[in-house]
Amino acid sequence: MAMKGNIPGGDPVDGARAFHGDKLRLARLLAGLSLDELGGSVATSRQFVHQLETGAKDPTDEMRDALAAALTVTPAFFSTPAVNPVREEDCHFRRLASAPRGLVAQAVARGTAVEALVNGLEALVRLPDVNFPEFARPEGSDAIERVAEDARLHWGLGLDGPITNMTRVLENAGAVVVQFDDLTDRIDALSMARRRPIVVRSTAKAAGARLRFDLAHEAAHLVMHQGVITGDSVTEGEAHRFAGAFLIPRIAFAREFPRTRRMLDWNALFAMKLRWKVSVRAIARRAFDLGLIDAAQYRTANIQLVKTGQAKTERYDDHIAIEEPELLNSAIAWLMKREGIGLHRLLSDLGMAPELFTRLTGQRIPHLPENVVSFPTTGTMRPQS
Repeated sequence: MAMKGNIPGGDPVDGARAFHGDKLRLARLLAGLSLDELGGSVATSRQFVHQLETGAKDPTDEMRDALAAALTVTPAFFSTPAVNPVREEDCHFRRLASAPRGLVAQAVARGTAVEALVNGLEALVRLPDVNFPEFARPEGSDAIERVAEDARLHWGLGLDGPITNMTRVLENAGAVVVQFDDLTDRIDALSMARRRPIVVRSTAKAAGARLRFDLAHEAAHLVMHQGVITGDSVTEGEAHRFAGAFLIPRIAFAREFPRTRRMLDWNALFAMKLRWKVSVRAIARRAFDLGLIDAAQYRTANIQLVKTGQAKTERYDDHIAIEEPELLNSAIAWLMKREGIGLHRLLSDLGMAPELFTRLTGQRIPHLPENVVSFPTTGTMRPQS
């Protein structure tokens, strides 16, 4: 399968030294640099960098090489335009309203780079088929409960027991889950509705139960909100309701929730947390949504969690493992073992330097064999039989 240009599926390279400003902007956002910061690192002005990004001017070969070095890409990265880049409207963000626009743009750029890497890997490694059910946006809480139950049944999860690993649910359905260690805690998680969905989780949260809820929340957007602009209180509320219903279906929840007239049974609530791997705060909200506790009891539960210092981290959080993404890492590890040179060639085609690869995947690319010096900037990739 031919690799066209720097991103699989793009147009052929139109000259080894061609320069596309949109790729410079993409690389700058990937690096998290402002126009001023990039200009300072290559001894030029922000105005000149802006002119390069808009195509008003072309760089000298020396400037092109300096930009590549500053942005952890190769000069070949700029040789082709960005193909079908991720747009902000393709993304579902948590805490979009409070996140600075620059951080949002940086997250979107990373999604574009991850997608390019995954597209290249798909020419070499077989990934799971994309298998997300498509439901019309539900109207009302009861409809959301039914959609969550139907999604569990679609994925063969049943309605009576806990989900062992929420990350694997998404990856088995064909999504690529990645984590960005330096992603701000002002963006909890985000999903990108692409041909192969991408789900990004932040490692800023240390509690495994809350990370699972974030992933279920993103699954809600991918299942219910195709083509819907999200981030407002209504769509976020719908995704929260789905996440709770998906992680603990209503019939099982009602059967196991400890019923008391006035005081909540905290020992029983924490036992539910350990069984279902869902935070007590989310369990209390679920009980309120299902009418098993009233508003006063729900308010009291939240006050108690705050008073005991459990607003962000709860008792027994350390008993619930933090799930690690596996699909992308496994594909890379398989390729490294089977054909390590193929991975180097892929990164060369993408114009991606090892430092950027590590930032996106958390993995270090092994060194080339001593008898291999370099690869051309474009080449032919053969899918494995």
